[in-house]
Amino acid sequence: MESKENQLLDVLVKSKQGHLKRWLRLLLKSKTGTIGLLIVLLIIFIAIFAKLLAPHDPNQINAAMMLKPPAWVEGGVTDYILGTDNLGRDILSRIIYGSQISLVVGVASVILAGIIGIFIGLVSGFYGGFLDNILMRIVDSFLAIPTILFALVILTVFGPSAFTLIVVLGVTNWVQYARLIRGEVLSLKEREFVRAARSMGVRDHKIILKHLLPNVISPFIVISTLSVATTIILEASLSFLGLGIQPPTISWGGILSDGRDYVATSWWLAAFPGLAITITVLGMIFLGDWLRDVLDPREKKV
Repeated sequence: MESKENQLLDVLVKSKQGHLKRWLRLLLKSKTGTIGLLIVLLIIFIAIFAKLLAPHDPNQINAAMMLKPPAWVEGGVTDYILGTDNLGRDILSRIIYGSQISLVVGVASVILAGIIGIFIGLVSGFYGGFLDNILMRIVDSFLAIPTILFALVILTVFGPSAFTLIVVLGVTNWVQYARLIRGEVLSLKEREFVRAARSMGVRDHKIILKHLLPNVISPFIVISTLSVATTIILEASLSFLGLGIQPPTISWGGILSDGRDYVATSWWLAAFPGLAITITVLGMIFLGDWLRDVLDPREKKV
């Protein structure tokens, strides 16, 4: 008996190792996927170890160092590699610390949107009928309202904060998950394994959790990766408008907002945080595109 269990365990371990090798092989074959993964890992590393990597206190005001250009530009100081802002604060340190809030808001809001969207998509697709019609009309109502406009109204009413921003972005972005998951469930519920489970008297919630949910995780992961990129841009946009992350908390959008009055004379105030946003978003898009190719059997690009 023990030998059979050991054999089964060996088979499972070898199967997992085979999947891991396949993913690594596909990742190395995809240049964009490799670049995207490296960028995402780098941003995560910077966000986690921001306190160790930042050369200066990001909120330390130094009047003697106001609007210093990058170190390689004439007039720059070697202690401030990317220059300083209008209050003499180190741009590099602020960008490093700003990665934390961008990732937290991006990931947390996508998780919240995913939970809402998966639940509604599973219920709507599985039960159909009147309930499906009601839920889809709610989805259509959300689609009719521009996301940025809805977020601006809610943040104006309840006041800007990191928690409010996460909730607003999560509540406004669940629609895409609901429609995606509903479509997958409509296809899956007609498969033989679901019909067999129903004929055996398996309860609905067990069918949804054990048979349908695991089969919709792959497309959810793909769209979530891409949605993090979109959410980072939304957070930066709202912070730039003054309705997102509020000082003294540092965000890339907030850094852009602080430097908008000095763009004509001090280009580095907007260029470097804008570059950080661009690189992060591109990394997320590259990674999401690779995941789509790997997880979607209909795609054979990788």
